[in-house]
Amino acid sequence: MADNYDDYSREQLLRLLRERDRRPRFGLVWERDEIDHDLSVNGDFVALDRDAALSCGDGPQRNLIVEGDNFDALRFLRMTHTGRVKCIYIDPPYNTGNRDFIYNDRFIDKDDAWRHSKWLEFMFRRLELARELLSEDGVIFVSIDDNEVFHLGLLMEQVFGAANFVANVIWQKVYSPKGTAQHFSDDHEYIVCYAINKDLWRPNPMPRTAEQDKAYKNPDKDPRGPWKAGDLSARNFYSKGTYPITCPSGRVVAGPPPGNYWRFAEEKFLELDRDKRIWWGKDGNNVPAIKRFLSDVQQGVVPQTLWKYEEVGHTQDAKKEIHDILHFEKSEDVFSTPKPVALIERILRIATKPGDIVLDFFAGSGTTAQAVLNLNKEDGGQRRFILVSSTEATADAPDKNLCRDVCAERVRRVISGYANKKGQAVDGLGGGFAYLRCRRLPAAAVFRGIEHAQVWTALQLIHDVALTPYGEGLPLQAAETPRGRVLYLPRLDAAAVDALQTAISATAQAIVYSWQPALVAQRLDDPRIACLPIPAFLVDRFGARASAATGGGR
Repeated sequence: MADNYDDYSREQLLRLLRERDRRPRFGLVWERDEIDHDLSVNGDFVALDRDAALSCGDGPQRNLIVEGDNFDALRFLRMTHTGRVKCIYIDPPYNTGNRDFIYNDRFIDKDDAWRHSKWLEFMFRRLELARELLSEDGVIFVSIDDNEVFHLGLLMEQVFGAANFVANVIWQKVYSPKGTAQHFSDDHEYIVCYAINKDLWRPNPMPRTAEQDKAYKNPDKDPRGPWKAGDLSARNFYSKGTYPITCPSGRVVAGPPPGNYWRFAEEKFLELDRDKRIWWGKDGNNVPAIKRFLSDVQQGVVPQTLWKYEEVGHTQDAKKEIHDILHFEKSEDVFSTPKPVALIERILRIATKPGDIVLDFFAGSGTTAQAVLNLNKEDGGQRRFILVSSTEATADAPDKNLCRDVCAERVRRVISGYANKKGQAVDGLGGGFAYLRCRRLPAAAVFRGIEHAQVWTALQLIHDVALTPYGEGLPLQAAETPRGRVLYLPRLDAAAVDALQTAISATAQAIVYSWQPALVAQRLDDPRIACLPIPAFLVDRFGARASAATGGGR
């Protein structure tokens, strides 16, 4: 919101005015001071609680499903995953006015005077945090429709910079025109793509399709395999490209077509002909063509911006997919706006490699997780997903929990296996996830309210360690990393020191986190150990003064 200028000096105000006058007079503006403040925006500390009963797999777990307001979840992830996420895909509310967008605990309808401003404020705050999570070569994809596509474009430009715009993909979402449409049948949606640094990010080539390869034949049984004929002439001027050519039949081609030039000098052309790379037709009388072999073609194609439903699915495919897994009793119970798995798979094929982290903080029905697991199964990769979903509980439906009952349940069945709606067994894709809940703690009471299990979860994620539950009653928490062990001492006593000595005896390196790192270092003078305080951003939040006052004895 706007600053309180009453406290500014004359010099400060003049400086602000000069800076404002130098700014370009275009861009996106919305009524930030006129709308209700987003209830999710506050000074509370956010911690994560692990729910063992709702987690999936034996563990340790590297995938995460987070239940809670996505603004809270993003604030937590900023502590643990800054600069580590390779690809973000989100499918935010489209703000149609048809009870699809909740702001400050109530739906926004079409008649709300601040409808677009509320949506922009809501998105802006979340995109700002999301940007911090992306790696230097990271990229974000955002699904949207006509209601907010133009506002979103300007907002993305404001957050990520105009120079980092990559593409605006058109997805054909339906397979037949809508006869009930008053003006035009709404047949497509958009996927807006921005990079953190467009100069560093490059899309992976898309696999070639059977349709693309079908044009390659081998009528002359060339041992180099299938080929297709390419035009030997072009419009680009070439000083050596105007010579006559004699066909094997004896026919003389006086030169290239008018306004065109042969692509090669005569000497190069004759060399290609001797290598049987020139096609003259079956009777040797055709205008010569260059043979382009399939084996010489790049085994991947540049992604295009038009995605047809035949290639990536449509909305009905998406509803059938989730219904097949979760078996909703009534069709109206099916999640209203899922995306087909093939659509998200295409995004991930373009944007990720086997070890990357994928984030979706509008996770909905969990399609992104299924797409990640599918690709891992296909190429043996170890992509990881982080999904964030709210309960979407309302006053009318206080017990509703979309994250638990739809998102996590779908992913659980995809991992473990399930019976489809026909009763046929579908094998699981394997893997697992930790189910975490956001918990807000007032900043002034963090030290009194924080739990050791929450600290341990944060420390594991900071070090990119697969999550293990907090061992209640243990004097020491330990996790393995490629660079050694990460250890957490909840309190410093004789039992903790003994456990620490045992833990480090079989390791070359260890990082020990403690509320009293100096005392730990005094008791264990070992060059293999790095005794560290709880990370500064956590200490500040946890209440450093309270720690000092109590001797750090939590």
